[in-house]
Amino acid sequence: MKKILLVEDDPNLGLLLQDYLQLKGKFDVVLCTDGEEGLRAFNKQNFDLCILDVMMPKKDGFTLGKDIRKINAHVPMIFATAKTMLEDKSAAYDLGGDDYITKPFRIEELLLRINAMFKRVANKSGQNDEATESQFSIGKYNFDYTTQIITREDQIQKLSTKEAELLRLLCLKKNTVLTREEALLTIWHDDNYFNGRSMDVFLSKLRKYLREDPAVEIINVHGKGYKLLVS
Repeated sequence: MKKILLVEDDPNLGLLLQDYLQLKGKFDVVLCTDGEEGLRAFNKQNFDLCILDVMMPKKDGFTLGKDIRKINAHVPMIFATAKTMLEDKSAAYDLGGDDYITKPFRIEELLLRINAMFKRVANKSGQNDEATESQFSIGKYNFDYTTQIITREDQIQKLSTKEAELLRLLCLKKNTVLTREEALLTIWHDDNYFNGRSMDVFLSKLRKYLREDPAVEIINVHGKGYKLLVS
């Protein structure tokens, strides 16, 4: 049985979600009503997925998500919030969130997203050797996908989950074109406008991280996608 951490400060909504996901989804759902309680629960138990409300007392969902990422870099996270600003969605993905659902939402939609998340995780674990390759040399840089860290001499740069996934795809396609569609569908599972904007932000950050080596460049290929050039 998959175990889910649900952190929601509205007790009525929290209990409703917990009951529904346990009954219909057959999940073991641990409900916490604030961010500090959620972090304590995550430290004590092993979870397969986290659903985090953003606006909470004591510790907001984004801060909780950041704390969880320090403990576990790969556990899937879904942020749930009434916020609809582009900046808030970007913050959710930048923290390593895997999905973002806006309140009010139908519980059935949340269950669909959870099942899709678990399916993607299962598919990822069954990928071939190339897809699971985790160590890459990029000019003077070394990139460890597992730890999500870029190193160069004594310099260390920690990446967010989305940054690491995008850089890994570029490395697998080094000196060849990574299409925009492939990147969006592989990482965000949807090539809509917002996800495209979000990916552009992550590409800018990756360029900044790799700028100290003139032999390394991430270029735009007009009408197609991107290319990691290493000379």
